[in-house]
Amino acid sequence: MSFSPSNAVRDDTLPDSMDALAAAIEADRPGSFAALGSDFLTRLPATPVPDPYFIAISRETAELLGFDATLAEGPGQAAFAAYFAGNPTREWLPEALPYAAVYSGHQFGVWAGQLGDGRVLTLGETELDGARLEVQLKGAGRTPYSRMGDGRAVLRSSIREFLCSEAMHHLGIPTTRALTLIGSDLPVRRETIETAAIVTRVAPSFVRFGHFEHFYSNGRIDDLKKLADQVIDRFYPHCKDADDPYLALLDEAVRRTADLMVEWQGVGFCHGVMNTDNMSILGLTIDYGPFGFMDGFNAHHICNHSDTQGRYSYARQPQVGYWNLFCLAQALVPLIGGHLPEEGRAERVVEEAQKVMERFKARFGPVLEAKMRAKLGLETEREDDSKLANVLFEVMHANRADFTLTFRNLARFRKANASGDAPVRDLFLDRAAFDAWAVQYRKRLTLESRDDAARAEAMNRVNPKYVLRNHLAENAIRLAAQKDFSEVARLLDVLRHPYDEQPYYEAYAGLPPDWASDLEVSCSS
Repeated sequence: MSFSPSNAVRDDTLPDSMDALAAAIEADRPGSFAALGSDFLTRLPATPVPDPYFIAISRETAELLGFDATLAEGPGQAAFAAYFAGNPTREWLPEALPYAAVYSGHQFGVWAGQLGDGRVLTLGETELDGARLEVQLKGAGRTPYSRMGDGRAVLRSSIREFLCSEAMHHLGIPTTRALTLIGSDLPVRRETIETAAIVTRVAPSFVRFGHFEHFYSNGRIDDLKKLADQVIDRFYPHCKDADDPYLALLDEAVRRTADLMVEWQGVGFCHGVMNTDNMSILGLTIDYGPFGFMDGFNAHHICNHSDTQGRYSYARQPQVGYWNLFCLAQALVPLIGGHLPEEGRAERVVEEAQKVMERFKARFGPVLEAKMRAKLGLETEREDDSKLANVLFEVMHANRADFTLTFRNLARFRKANASGDAPVRDLFLDRAAFDAWAVQYRKRLTLESRDDAARAEAMNRVNPKYVLRNHLAENAIRLAAQKDFSEVARLLDVLRHPYDEQPYYEAYAGLPPDWASDLEVSCSS
């Protein structure tokens, strides 16, 4: 890890190890997003919260940043909490001020104009073993991009983001990571009065489709090029060898977004607010707000109470990802085609961009089919495999069969007889409909050479037993409101091993209680 005291905060009360950590998070490394300058961001200190207190830390994320999570324990805990609350009780050196980035975007399919980090400040970057990660505080107070907001995050939504960021990582789904969760009794008004919290989140980059849209929409093509070059240099250097580096950049975004949509669909995850400003240029799951893992399967499930038109329903997520990529493609058009002759260039650029966009469909379909074969325990590829999966989803939809438990319990299915069918069959009210599908599934399994035990082992590696169901998060939130954070820590531990049998935590894998059907999340979450 690189240490640079000149970029540290000046605070004699921090213990040596915390001082080293603060120094390691440099605000302006060469080649970083911050190095793009003031046209891309605004530097400002965080707004203090009263009496910040420690709630949780991800030890794995701490290791990524190169420090020991025990820094959050013992007599140094107060200083740790203050630092990751962003409290400027210390004097920030001018060159080390955090920053908020500006971007624009389409929200619910409508151009929203300038947006930006309205409650997020980036502290800087760390570097460990050649890997560089940006460190952000979410809920750190107003910025120039807050748009009449208070710049705060509430404890409820912060617990959800902290837990789900780590849960998605351990599911193997590309995501931002969460480092710490810090609370404060500062009152924050949402639908009711709640208390404040700050999540420290980590990623190689937080650049969104909306960053490119911002500079395109304002005709700032030089800045658009600077941004694209920075992303290519840092994350896609192979694109520089392509005939058209910016078309190659679009191709990378198409590929990664298609793969991300497959991963979401494969675990029944709904993002809830797939605006272009919430889409990562690296294909990460970003901005956890009104998300949800489905319980009973409903292809048209809407996890965001604010999404009255169902734009971001489960079934529409791949289509919306594709639509958002068109917005990105449009923003990159001024950069594409530099190698083409002037005559007819505009038409050629559109044609080339459209060809790249069509690769989304060409990739999404086969990758999703491969995902479904794995979830069904099929090693070989057969012509009717997609039909087999689709019929299962139709029966699940009609019966509102639990998404996670259906696929997990299918591992107990037997080729030769129905002895293992009961756990999955009992999830379907219409037993006859399930049985009709099971006949076809059993017939298909006879074409596989793998025995039941080997197939079950493989299926349990791709079908999680534990996901962050809404009622599990809600239990942690309700206890946390009473200053009992034990359930946050417990859930974090459970979700670190989503594919494992954890007998002690068996209750966390069960069907949701009846009261969970009344839970709602919205954009204020």
